[in-house]
Amino acid sequence: MKAAYIRLPGPPETIQYGDLPDPIVAPGQALVKMGAVSVNPIDTYIRNGANYWPLPDPYVIGSDLAGTVVAVAEGVKQVSVGQRVWCSNQGLMGRQGTFSELCAVDAHWLNPTPDKVADTDAAATALVGITAHLGLFRSARLQPGETIFVRGGVGGVGSMVLQMAKSIGARVITTAGSDEKAYQCQQLGADVVINYAREDVAQRIKSVAPNGVHVFWETLRDPDFNVAVDVMAERGRMVLMAGRDARPPFPVGPFYVKGCSLLGVVMFKATPEEQRQAANDINHWLDRGQLKAVIDRILPLKDAAEAHRLQEAHTIQKQSSLRGKLVLVP
Repeated sequence: MKAAYIRLPGPPETIQYGDLPDPIVAPGQALVKMGAVSVNPIDTYIRNGANYWPLPDPYVIGSDLAGTVVAVAEGVKQVSVGQRVWCSNQGLMGRQGTFSELCAVDAHWLNPTPDKVADTDAAATALVGITAHLGLFRSARLQPGETIFVRGGVGGVGSMVLQMAKSIGARVITTAGSDEKAYQCQQLGADVVINYAREDVAQRIKSVAPNGVHVFWETLRDPDFNVAVDVMAERGRMVLMAGRDARPPFPVGPFYVKGCSLLGVVMFKATPEEQRQAANDINHWLDRGQLKAVIDRILPLKDAAEAHRLQEAHTIQKQSSLRGKLVLVP
């Protein structure tokens, strides 16, 4: 099979594209023929040497997958041959990744793909959608009528948070770095879009939410807690999903006096059952057009190194060049 893989960690140029042996289906697994995959920031961190867990050699990159089941191990009941499926949480915790024509996946991570949903959309929604759902509903317990601020409304996770929050009747405030991106946020349903290139984000939040936001969703790797706590409502909840190495100052006094909560969300530590609950809602919304994948571009699998370069330029170098997910197809 063709695959994008590394032998040793390093820059995007370490990604090789070529032939690897077809994976062997172990007990409890299904073999999936890849239809589409997508890039996430964590994929680039692992490829670059983040020492979270030992990697196989060779290590196939990637976390997200959508495709069709072509074989199942004896006793697997969750999926069947010919069924279209999607998943995330691969390439993590020592598992092989998804950037290959065939992937052997533990069946409990696989979710059915609705008939009307393309593989490209399912792959683009996988990790970011599960992350958003876990943070909004398991952790922050967002309620209809509450106000949420999410930074970066056309980002991978940000666009999912925006749409899911609107789907349950919350009021959404978000940010964008250009008029074009602001318009895209509005099309996704944002109630207020702040252009951070020319507006003071904190001041604008206060003007449109004078009583504070109930949920503050931070996507930055190095958050400014002073700003966040200042604009949060009494008993507000702040969700963090990035910044493993960040050590910013924290305003303990204002935070506890307001009775706020700080919630960390790590998608790959969620159980299969927690992820399945998220996937069920994601499938429901995708099938009804209430949740739309935000895709910047679709590339061939052989361009995996270029996809990682683009993702790093956006995430690490803050070039803000992407307007959605990078998706790859065979």
